[in-house]
Amino acid sequence: MKTKRHGRGHRDPASSQPGRPGLHPTLIRYVSRHFLVALLGTLLVTAGLILLFDVIELLRQTAKVEEATLGMVVSMGLLRLPLVLQTGLPFAFLAAAMIAFWRLARSSELVVIRAAGVSVWQVLVPLVVLSMVLGAINVAAGNPIAAALFTQFERKAHEIGIGGDNPFSLSQGGMWLRESTDDGFTIVHARDARQENRVLFLSDVMVLEMGPDDLPTWRADAEQARLAGNRFLLTGAMVSVPGRPPERYEMLSVETNLSLPKIQERFAAPESMSFWDLPDFIAFFESAGFSAEAHRMHWHAMISSPALLCAMVLLAAVFGFNARQRQGAWLIRVTGCALTGFVIYFFSQVTYTLGQSQTLPVALAAWAPALVSALLGAALLFHLEDG
Repeated sequence: MKTKRHGRGHRDPASSQPGRPGLHPTLIRYVSRHFLVALLGTLLVTAGLILLFDVIELLRQTAKVEEATLGMVVSMGLLRLPLVLQTGLPFAFLAAAMIAFWRLARSSELVVIRAAGVSVWQVLVPLVVLSMVLGAINVAAGNPIAAALFTQFERKAHEIGIGGDNPFSLSQGGMWLRESTDDGFTIVHARDARQENRVLFLSDVMVLEMGPDDLPTWRADAEQARLAGNRFLLTGAMVSVPGRPPERYEMLSVETNLSLPKIQERFAAPESMSFWDLPDFIAFFESAGFSAEAHRMHWHAMISSPALLCAMVLLAAVFGFNARQRQGAWLIRVTGCALTGFVIYFFSQVTYTLGQSQTLPVALAAWAPALVSALLGAALLFHLEDG
């Protein structure tokens, strides 16, 4: 019985399929280095512009403050810079990826990479993974640092008199309010604050009025109080005036500039809070009867931010990753990339607002910009690469 042997030139059909070469680690490091250098340069330029305009605005606000020197104003601008820079982070990643692809194309390295059979996906995977890691580091470490620095900025702003007129604090330690008056200031403290049916109820309340010489002029203590309009109505208040015996009032009215809309406005800017503090604060604020949808929306947006950064890299590849493009077409591509970035920003702001107003589910509103951007970028890349 004879066996049939393959000829010398015969190969297995399964092994004759040509495959794409894998991306060499050296090439991964090279492309990633281009991206990181472009990202660092973009962040430095953006930070410089933000700091310049912020210092100019602070100089305008502190023009009549004698103790506000240029060094103090610059230091305050630096304290606020990291928080403001968080907003422009997706644009920085979009611009950095576009710059990296432009450099590779200008030096014809992109042509060589494509000619070697390397697909766009093989080049993008390291950049997408790098963007995901940098985004996670920003959420875990960058955001808490920015929030802590912004807290110091607010403290300095109040010290030199350019902060808000109503420093207000509501935490597990109770409610604190400090308001300026014509000849001094008033301090209001309540051990517990709760909102019910659009009414703010306080318990274990203390109202202390200070005179122009920082000495107390009178003090009122009450077990219960409520905020009605622009007045605190204290029930069963005991009023103490220096040099006089205490007097009891069944109902005492104390004027205030605080209102429920102002409380909601004060807590409608959760960007100044650390990512790690948001869950506990949301639980506490909702237990007090207040709406914490703005904080919940911001927390989900922070979680989805690494995915949005990855989507920005995909969109930049749509406009920048083409080995056969002419140099004259770069202006059109850059303009299209910039317009796409602004459209994504506008879309994210719309969904953010809809999430805060509970028109859309919070998770959907937070993840929609990242998912839509990623799917759009992937679809266009599939069309350009395989279509």
